[in-house]
Amino acid sequence: MVTGTPILEARHFSKRFGGTLALDDVSLTVESGSVHGLVGHNGSGKSTFIKILGAYHAPEPGAELFIDGKPVRLPLAPGVFRSLGMAFVHQDPGLVASLSVVENLRIGALAQQRLKRIAWSAEVRRCEALLHEFGMAVDPRAAVETLRPWQRPMLAIIRAVDEIRQLQSDTGVQRGILILDEPTANLADSNVGQLFETVKRVQHAGFGVVFVSHDLDEVAAVTDRITVLRDGRVAGSGPTSGFSRADLVRLIVGHDIPPAETRPAPPSRSDHLADVQDLSGAGVRGVALSLAPGEIVGASGLIGSGFAEIGPLLIGGLPARTGHLRLGTRSYDLRGMTPGAAIKAGICYVPGERLREGCIGELTISENVTLPVLHRFYRGWLRGRAMDSHARAQLQRLGVRPADPTLPLEALSGGNQQKVLLAKWLQLAPKLLILQEPTQGVDIGAREQIFTIIRDFASRGGSVLCLSGDHEQLAMLCQRVLIFRRGRVATELSGADLTKDRIAHECLGSDLRHSA
Repeated sequence: MVTGTPILEARHFSKRFGGTLALDDVSLTVESGSVHGLVGHNGSGKSTFIKILGAYHAPEPGAELFIDGKPVRLPLAPGVFRSLGMAFVHQDPGLVASLSVVENLRIGALAQQRLKRIAWSAEVRRCEALLHEFGMAVDPRAAVETLRPWQRPMLAIIRAVDEIRQLQSDTGVQRGILILDEPTANLADSNVGQLFETVKRVQHAGFGVVFVSHDLDEVAAVTDRITVLRDGRVAGSGPTSGFSRADLVRLIVGHDIPPAETRPAPPSRSDHLADVQDLSGAGVRGVALSLAPGEIVGASGLIGSGFAEIGPLLIGGLPARTGHLRLGTRSYDLRGMTPGAAIKAGICYVPGERLREGCIGELTISENVTLPVLHRFYRGWLRGRAMDSHARAQLQRLGVRPADPTLPLEALSGGNQQKVLLAKWLQLAPKLLILQEPTQGVDIGAREQIFTIIRDFASRGGSVLCLSGDHEQLAMLCQRVLIFRRGRVATELSGADLTKDRIAHECLGSDLRHSA
């Protein structure tokens, strides 16, 4: 395959759902040995486009698909994309945590073998060579659940490449098309570069790569060309070098984003709403922190530094070895805290893994929103209409689109799913709202809307603890940011020191001083 030749050409892709045209005459060309970025709002049509390529949706009549210049019949039958040399890696990498690295890498191929015995020694050696090629230093026999979070999407990418290579070996097909759908959404800033190295290796091997992301800095760093979707249409397309960040924002939202709202001054620290003392457990060691009414405090650090465990420890999701919480006029021993007791105390927690830990995607929006308040609708039976009416009001209040409580939650975009989770807990009027990666996997427009919801909650006297590896988000949203290292609060940033670059520097501070 000659680098720079068209390997995938999608022409006139459209898709209608009822009366809504979700995708409208979208065309995109991917060249071999290149990375093509696909960006846009939640609901812009990115997912619909990808799902047509993956045979999940059928396009409207008139769509055309060419692979290596040869026409391919649409709609694709399930699984046909594999025979075309395409592989997908989604935000959830689709790995089996309890199986080993080598089992996850080879599970598809091994399932198709007719041999009754598997030569595991040979499989391990093959896996070692493959991992070494992509710079991934892990034991092939290790369980995937023991891998670091940033290693899992890398493993999924390596598996996809290996599957395509197996097809090339079996059929003589030379092409390889890798489609990465938000592969960095669950990674801390400090680990994204390592995944990019893997993407570059795939690119240099001659693969064409489609890179779907909400993060414009990531797209600029790793892609050669960019296509922007807005309202289901192509708003702009061209070489990455031809777009500034402001250009991309303008194309994504249809207008300029005004300067970020000025960060409010910290409230008086003399009147604490929440005080945490001597919190230990799950790698956290003797942490103390406080929040005033109306204050938004952030916490960040490297993976394993302890900041991500603070939320689960405070609500009893992880066992605390020691710890004491004073919330308003009440005091709590965190060793005995449970999620139910935390909710009764006025603490609500929105986890970063929305569909795994925060909601039930298969249930309707109404069922998810009303879970914490079901007792209000029980009269010997659950009053479904009343639940839907209540949920619709919550959706409208937070600007969820569509505000249809009967839809399954998983049908919404990431930004709207997050707003539903916020609605679910804000209806309880909590005293302390704990947010884990609140804008993870959402577009720039939804991000601003979520910021507004959080600021509005704080303006009414609530305290917010935001746990995040997104340094830009913390700098824009918080009045103070606590930097964790080795399970402790190492630094506190506020005022003029509270910038994205300073947060990143302090997260790496211990290592930087050691290397100096």
